Amino acid sequence: MTPGNNGASTPEDDDPFGYLYADGQANGAQPPSGGYGYPGSVNRVRAVGQRQYGQQAGQQAPTAPYGQVQQQGAYGQPNAHYAAPETLPGGAPAGRQQAQGGGGRGRGPNTKGLLIGAIAVVAAVVIGISVAMLGDKGDSGDKAGGTAPTATQSSQPSPSTTDTAAPAGELPKIDAKALQLGGGASTASDVKGAKADGGVYVTNFNNVGASVTWNVNGIPADGKYTVYVGYTVPGKDGTATLTVNGSVSETPVKLSNYAHAPEGGYEKGWTNTYNYIQLNKGTNTIKISCEQGNQCDAYLDQVWLVKGWVNSGG
Repeated sequence: MTPGNNGASTPEDDDPFGYLYADGQANGAQPPSGGYGYPGSVNRVRAVGQRQYGQQAGQQAPTAPYGQVQQQGAYGQPNAHYAAPETLPGGAPAGRQQAQGGGGRGRGPNTKGLLIGAIAVVAAVVIGISVAMLGDKGDSGDKAGGTAPTATQSSQPSPSTTDTAAPAGELPKIDAKALQLGGGASTASDVKGAKADGGVYVTNFNNVGASVTWNVNGIPADGKYTVYVGYTVPGKDGTATLTVNGSVSETPVKLSNYAHAPEGGYEKGWTNTYNYIQLNKGTNTIKISCEQGNQCDAYLDQVWLVKGWVNSGG
C-alpha cells in the first residue's frame, strides 16, 4: 500500500515537510494552511495564541497574520487571551486576596516600625547590663569588705562629781577639779606637768584646814587597798594627813621630793605617793588635809585606788 490510499492518515504517517519531496508531491502534499502537508491530515497542533482558556472544544481564536505580533494588553490590564484558572467554572479558588490599593500590588513591610522596635530592644538591654554591673559592684564590695560599719553617736563627757565609780573591772580614779575642796583650797593650771584633765591641779593647800575629799563608790569588796596621790613639791619634802571613813590614819601622806626638783621648781617635781588603807564594799570617803604639824607646800592633781597593798608606783 502506498501513502494516502490506505484510509485516513494517522499522525505517525504525517510528514509536515512532505510537500518538499517528489513522492510527497506525487501523493498530493501541499504547503501548510492550517494543517500538515498531506490531505486529510489530523490537525493536532495549533499555532501559538490560538488556544484560549474558557473556549469550548472546536472553537479557535483568530491568530495574527504571519510576521505580526499579537498585541497584548497594557501593563496591569487583563489579557483578552488569558483568564486565570480560578475564573473558569470549577476553577481552583484564589490562593489569597489581592492587597487593597496600590494598583493591585501589596504594600511592603513597615521598616520604620521595625527600626523603632529594634532601638527599643537595644536600649533595654543596655539598661539591664548597666544595672547588673552596678549590682555586681555592690555585691563584690559587700563580699570584699563585709557590711560597712554604721556611724555611732558620740556623747560629750559628763562633768565629774565627788561620788565617782570605776568602769567594770577597774577601780575609781579622780582628777583634781572633781575633788571636793575645803579650807581655802582652789584649782589652777599655771604650772605645767599636771596629768589631770586640762592640766588642772589643787593649789592653796599649804594652809591648816585646807583639804580635798573624795566620796568614792563602786568598791567591789571589803579589804585592803592602796590609795595613790599625784602631786608636785618645790624641791623640798612635805606631808599631809589621811582620813578614811572618818578615821585618821597613823601614817601621814608623804609628799617627798622624789623627782629631785630644784628649790621652787614645781614644774620639775611632779611625782606620786601611796598609803595602805582598808575600804568597805560600796561607798567610802577619803580625805587628804593639811593639819597642824604638816608641811603642805604641794600641788595635788589626781587620786586613784589599787586593790591590795602594793609597794610600787601603782
